[in-house]
Amino acid sequence: MFYHGIMWEYVMREYPVLSPRRTARRKRGAEQLRDRLHLIEQFGLEPVHLLEADEHYDAVRCIQECLGFGDTVFAFDRVHLPMWQLSKHEIGVEILDLRTCTAIYTIRHETKVEEYFPAIPCFRDLMPMKFS
Repeated sequence: MFYHGIMWEYVMREYPVLSPRRTARRKRGAEQLRDRLHLIEQFGLEPVHLLEADEHYDAVRCIQECLGFGDTVFAFDRVHLPMWQLSKHEIGVEILDLRTCTAIYTIRHETKVEEYFPAIPCFRDLMPMKFS
């Protein structure tokens, strides 16, 4: 499984597809700019980051770490190629179609997840110890 953490406000603004190319003009901080330029030099573009779960890095840990990047986490069974290995548990993709997610986890009760994703299970403040 793959997980992507994001602030719900960005989901509403960028729905249905996340692509760093569309938001590059909004990156203001020097650190964000350095990170972006480094990724472009390394991969030819700035990828969307996801964590990948495995037997040593489980779903709960991925979700908890993704919540450090936003109040909402999208889970995916698979992502579209091309895919790059950014670190041991982190991958990057060119674009991420949120409509292909299999579950959504959020710590915000006021989000209107069901309006955007009516057929996708949404878990609020729920951190089960095991996922199927």
